[in-house]
Amino acid sequence: MKVVHLNTYDGNGGAGRAVLRLNQALNESGIQSQVLTLYQFNARSGVRSVSSSLPGKARAVFNIFAERYLIKPFLKDPSVPFSLQRFGIAPSGLNILKETDIIHIHWINHGFLSPADLALLKQLNKKIVWTFHDSNPITGGCHVRYTCIGFKDSCGFCPVLKNSASNDLSHRTWAAKQKAYAQLPFTVIAPSGWMGKSVQAASLTRNKPVEVIANALETDLFVPGNKQAARKALGIDENDVVLLAGYMPSKADRHKGFKQLTQALSHLVLLSQNSSRRLLLLFYGSAGQGMDKDIPLRHRFAGRISDDAMLVNLYIASDVFLFPSLEESMGYTALESLSCGTPVVGFQTSGVTDVVRHKENGYLAPLGDAKAFAQGILWILDHPHKEQLSDHGRQWAVQHFSLKAVAQKHSDLYKKLI
Repeated sequence: MKVVHLNTYDGNGGAGRAVLRLNQALNESGIQSQVLTLYQFNARSGVRSVSSSLPGKARAVFNIFAERYLIKPFLKDPSVPFSLQRFGIAPSGLNILKETDIIHIHWINHGFLSPADLALLKQLNKKIVWTFHDSNPITGGCHVRYTCIGFKDSCGFCPVLKNSASNDLSHRTWAAKQKAYAQLPFTVIAPSGWMGKSVQAASLTRNKPVEVIANALETDLFVPGNKQAARKALGIDENDVVLLAGYMPSKADRHKGFKQLTQALSHLVLLSQNSSRRLLLLFYGSAGQGMDKDIPLRHRFAGRISDDAMLVNLYIASDVFLFPSLEESMGYTALESLSCGTPVVGFQTSGVTDVVRHKENGYLAPLGDAKAFAQGILWILDHPHKEQLSDHGRQWAVQHFSLKAVAQKHSDLYKKLI
């Protein structure tokens, strides 16, 4: 069986990591799996790119920049990710797609496949599955829905757009997707139960078959280890109580919850006034420019992490992982932490609830409630059976998200389709 995965980038962002992990898992299970990207960042990632030639790279760069920046003048709030989806490449001429059995679509924004390009895939007469790594495939442009329910109808009157009307940009994009989806048979893969329910509720996809299959993780790489050794390697005092927070592209990405995180930390400082704990916030994924004044406790920035072994050390060295995202299709960094045996505090929202089990392997506060988030941190730090909490997280990760388990579920679906 041959499978080709389509994703705009190789390993960049959650979807990029998910694709590479799934590709590895499928190849290890005996399926011939390849990844095709619009733009390849890492020459050693083992993927193929449609932009390998100089003209192809120029076109890819043009598409990426056009999609990322031409939309900006139309938006009221640039902190809500929104895609124009007018640029793409025609996929029907790509030989790699002609020779495969399954075309597996992933995140194809930023100029890889527009709705019109998607419809052209039908000409190849292949079985098609599509993993929805965020909400964009079911909306008229936004990637994060928050409380908006326009996706259940036909979008329009979009709260994100400056010129909001019944036939605004969101509705016109929705209509282009409706036309493409009507022409193209595909099965949706939802990485979480929340996303699966969203697919069934969306006007664009409620008639499409949907399977809930989680993203995979190398649970043999993200493993528990010696906390003292990890801290020594990172130069962290063994007496510190370490709170770890993960990557946020910028404070402007509202759905990543930076505002709620800083509010929760302020509450934590107040709640810990009579405690002798030496709290340290360890923040990876950012060098911290312009963020120091926003963080109300002792902190340190580890910068961008490109080495998984270093990332594993960060999880092991920490007492609790802070995951303040307001909407996620699943929640990869939370899963990585659990797999390393470090409990997680997050919000009761979206796909995070498939990963973090309240008071079993972590703590879920009501969505947006910063004080409850802080109380969740203390609940974990004061837990009388911390080893049991860690073990539950590790077991949950291995049982439901290992490469082998996730590859088997994808393999079963592929076989059923062909």
